[in-house]
Amino acid sequence: MTYNRCGNSGLLLPALSLGLWHNFGGVDDFKKARHIVRHAFDKGITHFDLANNYGPPPGSAEENFGTMLKKDFSGYLRDELIISSKAGYLMWPGPYGNWGSRKYLMASLDQSLKRMRLNYVDIFYSHRPDPDTPLEETMMALHDIVKSGKALYAGISNYPAAEAKRAFEILKKAGTPCLIHQPKYSMFERWVEGGLLDVLEEYGVGCIPFSPLAQGMLTDRYLKGIPEDSRASKEHGFLKANEITPERIERIKKLNEIARRRNQSLAQMALSWLLKDKRVTTVLIGVSSSEQLDNNLACLANRQFSSAELSEIELILKG
Repeated sequence: MTYNRCGNSGLLLPALSLGLWHNFGGVDDFKKARHIVRHAFDKGITHFDLANNYGPPPGSAEENFGTMLKKDFSGYLRDELIISSKAGYLMWPGPYGNWGSRKYLMASLDQSLKRMRLNYVDIFYSHRPDPDTPLEETMMALHDIVKSGKALYAGISNYPAAEAKRAFEILKKAGTPCLIHQPKYSMFERWVEGGLLDVLEEYGVGCIPFSPLAQGMLTDRYLKGIPEDSRASKEHGFLKANEITPERIERIKKLNEIARRRNQSLAQMALSWLLKDKRVTTVLIGVSSSEQLDNNLACLANRQFSSAELSEIELILKG
């Protein structure tokens, strides 16, 4: 495993981090999920990314992870883990279980800590900007959470460049620099290249892209249609079948040809493509098996691209 420094901080993160957004909830096989987490740690993945509403049902991923921590990572092993959680999306009904108020962030973290049976998380995020709450309120809540010791670092997710810059300024002035930003970023989702990555570099903030494989589209799973066990086939999944258009499948096939020439799977190439940018600290992967995890990890053996390869990829993505 390669470990990269997160922005200007002292924290090192593995080049690949494991997200528990899918496949670790109450509807999933706990034994299989536990095996994946143990296997990931054995392979050098020390960073596990959660949020209050991960499941389904919401909260169940944190509960399951808490059980795994008690069974497998007790004692000194906690000091070898980077555990993150977030609040910002709907978690419970009523006026205080959503968005970015101080009330919600504080209460949500307390609930997350109870579910995971932890005294603190390493990183706590504002999961998305709130158009109706002053940014100062949300950021100062993160600042106070860090000062309280319930989180070691503050992060933000899904913030566009201008709002991210304002958030960084508020946190910097308060004395709690933002550690990391978690945006959606892949070959098929490139909005961060329109200014956000430059802001992160300017303020020394790390970057951890989520959905790097576009919910599985940047793999070989959809080259011949929609498999029964894929995310697009699940009712509670975030990837919808209508997103897998003939045009997109054609691009996937062309990208897959380049990956083959590089002796990589398409998934490996898509991960390497993100890691080629030095502003990207770690890439957040989601997996449904240990075999899939190992396939993703193999991307670390080939992270270099020739200028010809990059040009060819650009033509496919913009064609």
